[in-house]
Amino acid sequence: MTRLLAMAGYVYQSAAAIILIFAISHLLPAADYTNFSLALASSQLLCVLMFEWLQLAGLRFLAAAKENEAARLRWSLLAAGLSSAAALVVVGACASVASVLPTGIVALGLGISVLQGLTDLYFLSVRLSDRLGIASFLLALRATGLLAGAVAAGVFSGTAEAALLGIASGHVLGLLAGLAAYRTPMERVPLQRMLADWKDFSRYGMLAAGASVIHLSVPVLLRVVILGRLGATGAGAGFSMALDLLQRPFWVLNAAIHTVSYPEVVNDFEHGGSARSVQSARRMFEFMICTTLVLLGGLIGFIPDAARILVPQASLAGFLETAPMVAAFYFLHTHLQATTAVVPHLEKLATRLVLVAAGQLAVVVAVSLVAVSAGLSPRGAVGWATVATFATILVALGPTLRFEAFPRWPLVMQALVAALLIGSLGSLPTEPTTWLAGKIVIAAIATAVIGWRGDFLMLARRG
Repeated sequence: MTRLLAMAGYVYQSAAAIILIFAISHLLPAADYTNFSLALASSQLLCVLMFEWLQLAGLRFLAAAKENEAARLRWSLLAAGLSSAAALVVVGACASVASVLPTGIVALGLGISVLQGLTDLYFLSVRLSDRLGIASFLLALRATGLLAGAVAAGVFSGTAEAALLGIASGHVLGLLAGLAAYRTPMERVPLQRMLADWKDFSRYGMLAAGASVIHLSVPVLLRVVILGRLGATGAGAGFSMALDLLQRPFWVLNAAIHTVSYPEVVNDFEHGGSARSVQSARRMFEFMICTTLVLLGGLIGFIPDAARILVPQASLAGFLETAPMVAAFYFLHTHLQATTAVVPHLEKLATRLVLVAAGQLAVVVAVSLVAVSAGLSPRGAVGWATVATFATILVALGPTLRFEAFPRWPLVMQALVAALLIGSLGSLPTEPTTWLAGKIVIAAIATAVIGWRGDFLMLARRG
C-alpha cells in the first residue's frame, strides 16, 4: 500500500506542476513568462550540474548498503552536498555577470538551484532509510508549496521575480518539513574516511551526472535555438509552455518508477544473482515503457482540450502547433536518459553514459539549427530533434540488449494500441460535456486494461 501511495504522490506532483505552469502563464505577461521559464530551466540545469552526481552516487551506493555503512555514507553525502551548494553560489555569482537576464532573476535562479539540490538530497536519504511513505509525503508537500508560493507571488506582484521567489519559498517549506518529519541516521566520520567516500562518489557519480547535465541541456539548447527565431512573442511563450508543461509528466512518472523499483533492482544486481537481477530489471523496463506509452497517448489526446481552456489566447496557437511533437520528443528523451541507462548505471559504465548524452546533444543541436536555418516551423525543428533522439536510442541499446532483460513484447504492443486509441480521442469534439466524459471513460478503461495486463499495481506493491 505504501508503494501505491508513493505512485499516487508522484502523480499529484505532476498535476501540481501542470497547474503551476498554466497558472503562471495566465498571471505573467508573455515576456515575463518567457524570462521565468528560461530562469527556471537554467536553475534546473545548475541543480543537476552541482547535485546530480550526489543523487546518483547516493542512490547507487546507499540502496545496497548495510545500516552501519549507510549511516556513514549519509554523513559524507550531506557534507558533499553542502560543499556543492557553496561552490554553486560562488561560481554562479561570477558567471551571472555574463547573463542577459536581470540580476534579481539570476540570483533567485541560483537560490532555487541550491534549495532544490539540498532538499532532493535529503529526501533521497529519507527514502533510502526505508521511509518511502514519509519521502512521498514530503515530495507532495513540497509540490503543494511550490504551487501555492508561485501562484500567490504571481497574484500579488505579477512579475517573473515574484514567481521565482514563490518557487524558492516552496523549496524552503519542503526542506524544513523534511527535517522536522524524519532525521535520517548519520554517523560522523573522520575527514580521511569522508574524502575516501567522496572519491568513490565522484568516480561514478560525476561522470553519470555529467551525462544527466548533457541530457538536460538538450531541451534547453533546443529552446534557445527556436526562441532565437521566435523571440519573446506569444508564439515563443506558447512553445516555451509546451516545453515546460510536457516534460514534467514524463519526468515525474520516470522518477516515481525509479523511486519505487530501482533500489530493488540495484539490490538484486548486487546480491540476488544473475537470474533475479534480470527478472527485476525486466519488470522495471515493462513498467516504464508501457506506462509512458499510455501517458504519451493521454497527452496527445487531452492536452489540446485543456489548452483551449487554460492556455492564454496569445500563446494558444504556438502551444497547439508544437505540443504533440514536443510530447513525442520528451517520450524518447526520457527513455534515452532513463530506460537505456539502467544497465550502464548498474554496471557503472558512466563513461558510456556521457558519450551517449554528448552524441544526442550534438545531433539534436545540429539538426535543429539546420531546420531553423532552412525556415522550418518550430514543430518541424522539434520533429527533427525527435528523429535524432530516436537514432541515439538505437545506438545506445548495446548494454541493455546484452543484459537480456527483454520486456514482454506482446504487452508493449498492447500498450502501444492503448496509446494510439487514447491519442485518437483528440480528434473528437469535447462539446457537449458528455462527449468529454465519454473520452475520459474510454481512456480510463484502456489505461486500466494495460495496468491489469502488466500487473503494474501488484508490481508497485512488491518490495
